[in-house]
Formats: sequence, C-alpha cells, structure tokens
Amino acid sequence: MKCYTESFPGNRTFAEFFAGIGLMRLGLEQAGWECHFANDICPDKFAMYKDNFPESDDHFRLGDIHNLKPQDVPTVALATASFPCNDLSLAGMRKGLAGSQSSAFWGFCEILRGLGSRKPPIVLLENVGGFLTSRGGADIREALLALNGLGYVVDAFIIDAERFVPQSRVRLFIIGHQFNDGVLDPQRFYESPVRPRLLADFIFSHPEIEWSIRDLPDLPKRQITLRDILEDVDPNSKIWWSEERTNYLVSQMSERHSAVLKVLMGKRAWSYGTVFRRIRNGRSMAELRADGIAGCLRTPRGGSGRQILIKAGYNKVQARLLTPRECARLMGANEYKISCPLNQALFGFGDAVCVPVVKWIADNYLNPLADRLSLPFAQLA
Repeated sequence: MKCYTESFPGNRTFAEFFAGIGLMRLGLEQAGWECHFANDICPDKFAMYKDNFPESDDHFRLGDIHNLKPQDVPTVALATASFPCNDLSLAGMRKGLAGSQSSAFWGFCEILRGLGSRKPPIVLLENVGGFLTSRGGADIREALLALNGLGYVVDAFIIDAERFVPQSRVRLFIIGHQFNDGVLDPQRFYESPVRPRLLADFIFSHPEIEWSIRDLPDLPKRQITLRDILEDVDPNSKIWWSEERTNYLVSQMSERHSAVLKVLMGKRAWSYGTVFRRIRNGRSMAELRADGIAGCLRTPRGGSGRQILIKAGYNKVQARLLTPRECARLMGANEYKISCPLNQALFGFGDAVCVPVVKWIADNYLNPLADRLSLPFAQLA
C-alpha cells in the first residue's frame, strides 16, 4: 500500500478504523465525506465491505490495528473508531479497556500519536452505552483524558437509533477536535435528550477533562415501524419455523409475554413483534417485544444473539429469524448489497453502526467543524 506524506487534502476526508462492513462510511458519504483509508481485522466483514465498495483494495488495510504504521495512513480531516465493545458489556464481564478486544482503542491512540503533525483535527468514537459505566466510569475517563493528551477537546452524547429506524440501539458517541473554543461551564448542567442525566452527571463531575460541549438540535421522530421494513415472505416459505419449533418458542415465554401474544393472535389482522432468548434465573426465556420496534441487533454468537420475528393474528402465530435484508433496513442501509451466507450477514450488521444516525451526526456536528478547516493542515496541529 502507498505511504502517504502529502499535505492536508481537504475538509471532508476521513479514515475509518474498525471499519466493519462499511456502515460508518455510508453515513458519512451521505453527508458529503470521502473515505481515504479503512482498517479492520475481520476477513468476513472485509468481504462484505469489498462487495459494496469494489475500489476498497486501494485503501483498505486488513489486519490488527496494532500492526499498522502511521505512514500507512493518509492525511485526513477525520478519523473514526467504532472499537470493539465486547469488554465493555456484561457479556464481556466488564474487563474494560484493558480487555483483549476493547484494548484496541489504545492501538487507535498510538496511530494518532504516530501521525504527529498529520493528526486528523477531528475524531469520532462510537461504542455501546455501557462504555459510560464500564469499571465505574474509569474507562471512559481514561479514554477522554487520552484524547486530551493528544490535543483534542472532547464532547459526548448518546443516541438511540429508534429515533431514525425501528430498532432500539443505544450508542455513545465521542467527538474530539482541535478547535479549543469551548469550555465546561461549571454553572451549567448539561442534561438534554442526547445527554441523559447519567452522562450529564459524568460531564459535570469531571472538570479535569478538557470538554467542549456543544448544543445539538432535536432528534427526528421516526416515521416507520417494524412492519415497514419486513420482506414479503410467502407464508409457506421454508424460512418460517415448523409448528413444533414455534410452539416450543411460545412455551418459553413468561405469563406476561404469553398474554401479549394471545392478544395479538386474537386480532383480525397481522401483527408483528420480535423475540430474543435470554437466560433468566438459569432458564432460557423468550422475551417478546410488540411495540413496532425491534430489539438491538447483535452478533449471532449462540442462540441468544439471533433475533426472531413473530407474526400473529387470525388465531395463528408464525416465527422465523429476521432476514439479512431486514437487518440491513433496520440499520438504515436499505440498498446494501448482500451476497454472503446468513450468519456472516447477521454478524456484520449486528456489529455495525446505524447509517442515518451517523449522517445526522455528520450534518449537525462534524460538517460545521469541517467547514472551519481552511488553514493548511500543518497550521492546525
């Protein structure tokens, strides 16, 4: 791969780390940004990425971020990092940024440090909401102070993708930038729809962090429901589960969830919901959601990661897994090309970012910052 040493090339260029299947890229491109570099460690995700971005051989580096060299990375205005969340969740036993996967964040920091005067003036981090409480808040504090040490003032906010698509997907976003024109007002409490009380408390109680908190507009109101993203699957298709398998799923529901299903079955119209299997008190339970919003897509590790669609009405019930196309639509990637096996697609989408959320962040936060990049890059560092 070419080594880059050119001067700052423009104010809407970016490098994406932990690129996954390219949904961060899709959202940024829809807001006018141009990808100059991408990196991910997973060959299966790269296969999906390449399928949708055929020119990616020119800018995609497959491999561990710790093995990247600064000279491999071009000079860009923005660097994004959707670093692994495994160690920041309960499933990862809350090992935090010292865990084997989420520690990749430090590899990202080393790349930024190694770029020296070519450091992107803007960075965007994305992770699960649990990052805020991982190790009692110690992990996010360390991460933000690390960005401060690299010359970035920071901001943080939380967005649930259900404001854009019929999927509940809460994610924490952090923006760092080199325009040190905002400070933390010790007299102001920063609670808002995108900074709920827990995050506002964290901001207010950590004045040692160099903050630059910016007001953001109201989030949009979602216009579609789960029904709107479903494929028209023939009732006799083999992807619907057998009656025996469906009945077993229903038998795993609690009395409360079973009662909701019975109401849906009793209607003279089709209703749709989603089900996750979870372990409750040592027992596998099927938890039904029937409010027109799917649960958060996950990677299909074991049975609990697979989201199940329920179709109920006319005293009948059917069940099947969500299709890859339905998962793409839940991520706001309606036209994404899918030619890989089912599990590979489910893994890719379950580990991705929601496209319209990224576009909203770019339109309302990143683009105004980028518009200020009128000086040569060396003068910005």
